[in-house]
Amino acid sequence: MTKLRTLLLVGAASLVFMTGTQAADQVLSGTVTSSSGQKLEGVTVYAKMDGSTITTAIYTDETGTYHFPALPAGKYRVWAQALGFEAATHAVDLGATRKQDLVLRPITDPERRFRQMPSEMMAAALPEATASDARMKKIFMNNCTGCHPPGYILQFRFDEAGWNKIINLMKVVPGTGVYPGANARVNAIMDRNQKELAAYLTRARGPGETSMTFPERPRPTGEAARVVWKIYDLPLNPDVGLGTKYNDNDGMSDWTLGQPSKLAELPHDGSMGLDGNLYYTVNNPNRFVTIGKVDTKTGEVTYFKADGRNGEAATAHGLARDAQGNFWFDINPGRRGLGKLDPKTGKITIYQTPQDMTPVGGAVTIDVDGQGKVWASAPDGAVRFDPVTETFTAYRSVTSKSPKGTVATYGAAGDRDGNGWWAQMAIDTIGHVNVKTGEISEIKLAPIKKEMDRFAEDRAFYESFGDAGFSVPIPWSLGPRRMGTDKNANVLWVGNSWGASLTRIDTKTKETTIIPLPDPALLAYHIHVDSRHNAWGNLWTSDQIFKYDPAAKRFTMYDIPVHGTESRHIALLERNGQLHVVIPVYRANQMAFMTPRSEADLRALRAQR
Repeated sequence: MTKLRTLLLVGAASLVFMTGTQAADQVLSGTVTSSSGQKLEGVTVYAKMDGSTITTAIYTDETGTYHFPALPAGKYRVWAQALGFEAATHAVDLGATRKQDLVLRPITDPERRFRQMPSEMMAAALPEATASDARMKKIFMNNCTGCHPPGYILQFRFDEAGWNKIINLMKVVPGTGVYPGANARVNAIMDRNQKELAAYLTRARGPGETSMTFPERPRPTGEAARVVWKIYDLPLNPDVGLGTKYNDNDGMSDWTLGQPSKLAELPHDGSMGLDGNLYYTVNNPNRFVTIGKVDTKTGEVTYFKADGRNGEAATAHGLARDAQGNFWFDINPGRRGLGKLDPKTGKITIYQTPQDMTPVGGAVTIDVDGQGKVWASAPDGAVRFDPVTETFTAYRSVTSKSPKGTVATYGAAGDRDGNGWWAQMAIDTIGHVNVKTGEISEIKLAPIKKEMDRFAEDRAFYESFGDAGFSVPIPWSLGPRRMGTDKNANVLWVGNSWGASLTRIDTKTKETTIIPLPDPALLAYHIHVDSRHNAWGNLWTSDQIFKYDPAAKRFTMYDIPVHGTESRHIALLERNGQLHVVIPVYRANQMAFMTPRSEADLRALRAQR
């Protein structure tokens, strides 16, 4: 192992956004009703101080009443949104006013009502009543969501010629979303299904009457309606040349604007430090930042930069916090290695594997095991780093080559005993190493039988398909992506991106259980387990996160107040009896965290009215 260098970032660039004069905090409340006078439960209500980059979002209760946590006095924009209604907005001087009622009026334009929907609703509404439609829906969900959520493309309408042009382009664009040029490799699955898929999408989102069906969606209630969200706008990459500092469509000011573009976005993974501030990796090429920090009180953004090639910042992808509060991440200054940020000093240290050992690589996920060792994805397995001895150990996957497609690692995690786990997403395989014995093994996940039966007539093509990848799965692939271990139990949880499910693995016996998500339009990405054994996950094609309680065998779904999120990571901080759930809002260029509230918390706020 070679320790390349330590970078003391004394001159880290700082971007400061003031939230206004700090005065005595105030509690803002009110009632949300429809234009007919009906009190509306589960409505999203937002408050943003003038000139600030911080938005607070909450939900109305069963009486249509909302209660913000204490906010600094000042002038705010307050608005409310619910599916099927126009946004209602008011200016509030919080200090002179502590109560603001809002009235929502129905949307009369069907297209505006459609564009207002979150991505998972659009996807769920795609027809699947016939065998042909069900096959095309699967092809769309598996192969048309690699570089954007389904709602980003479904918000537009095209005739059949237009959909064919879209498919002609996207069947050569990889999951990065970057066009590789005229001689790019074609996605053979999209190519084979193009004619049928274009006709299918034309019936759904063409110029004529739609074939989509839209069931009513209940708004948040109970536990899911008691949470508080804090959302922080982040500066866009100025070198992209958009001419604006922040995303013009922030995904929450007006849902009828549709899904935002991700041009010039920066955050990828994110977490909360022991100091209560947010930290995020930057995976897109830029000249300014490797790790960003958001002061959660002021919205101030600080950039920490390590040098990369050609004057650019070294990019980073995965992120995890250790027990001392340090952040670990993969970093690419030229050869991909492991980075550590000490939040107290702003110091970045870069570690590299020896030249004769595999580098950190793949679609890197970082985790800290129960013994304090750091795990990272590698192109052919996983690597473990010991922060005390500053040494790496590499573990090679049992299946290091496959005629089916890439064997590269996506997710990686360490369990409470210090053993390692990793996901070979394209071949539905989970790798494992017992660090005491050095034995490496694998678990092959069973294919989705329903999809094998559905594509039976074309099975020969898919069984001979040899180009499976992270964004090019065969129809019956589970797609195990990112994972998280229960550090207080012998359990590994894996998010199955193509199987709309979770995999639960007993880390002692390797017993494996598949747990379907509540809707097949929900595609899991990353899992983080709390101290009560609940598995929290983000859904990269959905504007929701979930909590799965394994004791009760129950999912709780939490709406994200931003539409078009495309979140790719989830992290938790539990301190002093309080839980914070952190997600990077990838597409809208934001960082956000959610804090649950109890009924007692709300009773205390009501008493202050």
